[in-house]
Amino acid sequence: MSSLTRSPRLALARPAQHPLAETVRKAGWLPVPYSFTSLRRTGAAPPMPLERAKALLVLSPSGAQVAAAALPAGMTCLVQGAGTADALGREDLDVHLPAEARAEALWELLQGQFPEGGEFVLVRGERSREYLEVAARGSTWRIHAWVTHCEAAREPFPPLPEVEAVLALSPTQAEILAPLSGPLLRFAWGEAAAAAFAREGAPAHAHCEPKPSLLWAMLARHLPSEAPPTLEIPC
Repeated sequence: MSSLTRSPRLALARPAQHPLAETVRKAGWLPVPYSFTSLRRTGAAPPMPLERAKALLVLSPSGAQVAAAALPAGMTCLVQGAGTADALGREDLDVHLPAEARAEALWELLQGQFPEGGEFVLVRGERSREYLEVAARGSTWRIHAWVTHCEAAREPFPPLPEVEAVLALSPTQAEILAPLSGPLLRFAWGEAAAAAFAREGAPAHAHCEPKPSLLWAMLARHLPSEAPPTLEIPC
């Protein structure tokens, strides 16, 4: 890469003020908002009457937005992060968050809140990594997936901005970015996104587990030597 007198630019499918955009800045990169996918509802009905479920599990703001209107008042909701809780937009729900915004922490919260097990509905996207279903298999926590939405390329499709790198936050984003990225650096948020880049013949230069501190470490490691220094962030 040629000598840079400014922060290298990274295309990110998040708004400029999103927490992930701030992580990108602290890693020494300039996040360039690039909204190239959109949410599509599947129209699927819940896999069981929601009143019969002990709790609803929600992995993302997208799922929360789709499911919110269908939830009975007072329903217990275990959500992966604060953004997902905000996306529910309901004050009449019993909302609980894990210590970390990760599916693994949500699984621990579920076991702690309901040690006896039971029936639970999981709101997720079409291509979620299915961590919770796998973790609960054969246990007393019976998880029923409600696939409420999928991610698809926007129409009309926006051109890729002038950047030095791209970051795929999902397998769908990786599949779309792979043929567009050419000589750019390709970063993947999670193993599934990295695998999608590889399937498209454009392997990721690096990937990390979906955790902001690990994203910071990955981007800081691949910062061009001429770029400004990074800022420390807590793990």
